[in-house]
Amino acid sequence: MEIIIKGASEEFAEKLVALAAQHQAELSISTVRPGWTVDRAERYLRDLTAGSRRMAEMVTVDGDGYLGADHLRSVLGALNGPSNGLKRAVDRGVRKGWWPDGTPRPITPISDPNNPSWHQNIAYRMDKDLVPVFREAITRIEADKKAAEAMAITPGREDAHTGCIEPHVSTDGYTDCDGKLL
Repeated sequence: MEIIIKGASEEFAEKLVALAAQHQAELSISTVRPGWTVDRAERYLRDLTAGSRRMAEMVTVDGDGYLGADHLRSVLGALNGPSNGLKRAVDRGVRKGWWPDGTPRPITPISDPNNPSWHQNIAYRMDKDLVPVFREAITRIEADKKAAEAMAITPGREDAHTGCIEPHVSTDGYTDCDGKLL
């Protein structure tokens, strides 16, 4: 018999193992904590579209975890696409098993408390404890980009995603992973 319990705390898992031991049952439990590590943050950022990634970088680096929506709009234009991309990437990561269900969105919108019926957000925020995690992930991505440029490799083109046929956005339009225009 196999029993799967998702989202259990370590304390609950320990109690469950103790209960099983009282009945001479064999039980192994694996706990995966929802939340953000540098590796998860890096995967999340790499999965974002260019606009969503820029938004995440701005909230993390420029805003140190909090950035006004007007400033973001002045750089990115309309925010509905990039902000939806931030949410969809979390959902996609859960579906693909990159992080567990229950992993919170790293960047959340803040609505105007004085005008709750108007749905335009006034800012976007990231928990302060996530800012250094995401800064490290951004640093890794930038270091990889610089290393690729030094070796004359354009990230996302011929040396990336070997065997992949999924289209990817590049500066010259949509290309496949072999760098051929579609």
